[in-house]
Amino acid sequence: IVPRIIVWFLWFHGSLRFCFACYTAGNMSSISVPPPKCLQKPLTVPYRHMFGPGPSNVPSRILEAGANPVIGHMHPEIFEIMNDIKSGIQYMFQTQNKMTLAVSGTGHSAMECAIFNAVEPGESVLVAVNGIWGERAAEMAERIGKAHLAPPGGCFTIEEMEKALSKHRPTLLFVAHGESSTGVLHPLDGIGQLCHKYNCLFLVDSVASIGGAPVYMDQQEIDILYTGSQKVLNAPPGTAPISFSERACQKIFSRRTKPVSFYLDLSWLANYWGCDGKPSRVYHHTGPVTAFYSLRESLSVLVEEGLENSWERHLKVAEYFHAGLESMGLKLFVKEKRLRLPTVTTIVAPYGYDWKEITSYIMKTHNLEISGGLGPSVGLVLRVGLMGCNSSRENVDMVLAALKDALKHCHKSKV
Repeated sequence: IVPRIIVWFLWFHGSLRFCFACYTAGNMSSISVPPPKCLQKPLTVPYRHMFGPGPSNVPSRILEAGANPVIGHMHPEIFEIMNDIKSGIQYMFQTQNKMTLAVSGTGHSAMECAIFNAVEPGESVLVAVNGIWGERAAEMAERIGKAHLAPPGGCFTIEEMEKALSKHRPTLLFVAHGESSTGVLHPLDGIGQLCHKYNCLFLVDSVASIGGAPVYMDQQEIDILYTGSQKVLNAPPGTAPISFSERACQKIFSRRTKPVSFYLDLSWLANYWGCDGKPSRVYHHTGPVTAFYSLRESLSVLVEEGLENSWERHLKVAEYFHAGLESMGLKLFVKEKRLRLPTVTTIVAPYGYDWKEITSYIMKTHNLEISGGLGPSVGLVLRVGLMGCNSSRENVDMVLAALKDALKHCHKSKV
């Protein structure tokens, strides 16, 4: 069948326009890619117990908040919601920093926002590597400057930190407070003061720890602190709270060069979030308004419980879980109790078992997610996350029962 081509000459608003229309005989379509069959079926998503290192389960209250009507990202009502979020983040971080906001993205976007704004080409970053997040920070830093890695370990003493700061003289020191790949909770006291002695900014990743373990941004002299929405906050992934000290802002806003990312440029984000003191906000990007609704509600839940109560609950549930694991003969990967992350527990992979078989069996049989290792801990550990609403003794009992069942039914090597 030969297509017939018809050409129209149209006089439109005083100018000659050419319109071409291609017709084919019969009922043949002009498109070459057909409608996908999969999208002609309704969406179905199973419910699961999300007890891995994140994301965690989202309570119905937060899901319902995210289902509110979409309004414009520059409407005054959205600015009011954003102001509420800022206040909630300040409470959660224990800071009075004016430069407090939420990046439209996951925790990785906040990590890049921190590094790309604080570091200029040629400057260096010192990274305390105690798991994958230190490795990721180094990867980002190397794209614009230099990364010096402190020797990998569980955590670093003040003496080790000072030795590295004195040797490398970095612009920025990165520490993961809650290292979810290894289950380490890194002490923060004294590091901020030490950084400032060497004219260095202190950057802390609290994605896996905030709300579940004490952090005092101002008191601990942290210059940049960020987290994610999907762990203790129990909001869907997609927003990343972050805050900058006055010292960090002075460094960032006196840069010689523009940050490498326009999307994460703090001068633009500060204006959109009303942090720069200017009378009007200018369009930078389309903020994810429904994600803002969810984040605001999750912060409201934290405020209602109280930060100190949340810290205490996570610690007590973690201790109950650890005692249950040890009673089963399982070993904890982090030996020192004070260095154990209350939100994500790392269990030494049981000898003779395939960790993948264990996690698959538990998912299939108990509809429950736990995870293997990540980065340097792959093959070494099982990871269980009990964060936010998931942090309860009832859920601990559920995980312990699933682990007992898996160890009974999964294959154990005799070698």
